[in-house]
Amino acid sequence: MTIQWFPGHMTRARRQIQDKLKLIDIVIELLDARIPLSSRNPMIHEILKDKPRLVVMNKCDLADPQVTERWVAHFRKEGLNALPIDSASGYHVPEIVPSCKALLKDKIDAQIRKGITPRAFRALIVGIPNVGKSTLINRLAGKSAAATGDKPGITKAQQWIKVGKEMELLDTPGILWPKFEDQEVGYRLAVTGAIKEEILNIEDVGFYATRYMLKLYPERLSERFELELPPVDLQNPQEIVKVMEQIGRKRGCLRSGGHIDLEKASGVILRDLRSGKMGPVSLENPADCRE
Repeated sequence: MTIQWFPGHMTRARRQIQDKLKLIDIVIELLDARIPLSSRNPMIHEILKDKPRLVVMNKCDLADPQVTERWVAHFRKEGLNALPIDSASGYHVPEIVPSCKALLKDKIDAQIRKGITPRAFRALIVGIPNVGKSTLINRLAGKSAAATGDKPGITKAQQWIKVGKEMELLDTPGILWPKFEDQEVGYRLAVTGAIKEEILNIEDVGFYATRYMLKLYPERLSERFELELPPVDLQNPQEIVKVMEQIGRKRGCLRSGGHIDLEKASGVILRDLRSGKMGPVSLENPADCRE
């Protein structure tokens, strides 16, 4: 399956970000803690260039905590500060403003030495669709400042939002890149819900998710769906499909004649994985980064 998605509003968003950069003091790059590599838009890196940046890994409650620790260390080696958060519950969200101020310390100190009272710093928040930008903004602002939803593509325009007296935040629409050169990236984004399901082959994405769970978290799959899983040959697609059929049978995903509806079974698998009902799962490790 080839996954591509680049709506016109994303082209406009890129141009708008470039136009606003001169007004920005710092960039908050919001990633999905389950897929920090795949949810990093390389186009954003080109646009932002040398702007100070805080990497914020959202939905850390859904990610494997041990893997998240390795990602924090990985970004530190890249010279970037990384902060795992959960914008829905507010976990570690209060640390964002102090972390930004620490990165801007030299600039703030220079203003003070010149006798200038530092103004509220201006931050740009960027991230792919459905990574939780609007939820984070509302949590920071303490009000419903941005539209939220569980589908990608909710934010369609830019807006300035005050966060207390210390920060002004510019929200932007989520941006994906025009082409996923590595199809693994496309699948990971699809599994976590960053791409609209209307353009996906759900059975393919469900197959990918099932194979991944069998490879790294088989006990989670067994516990969630009450399965007795014998050793599965991950190179044999039919064996993975059999597991999906078991799940479909458990959940009543049946067609007339008692046949398993793999599309419905895939939907069950993806919903349970995305919602954390299989426990905290990370879909990639720093070792997946290519040098």
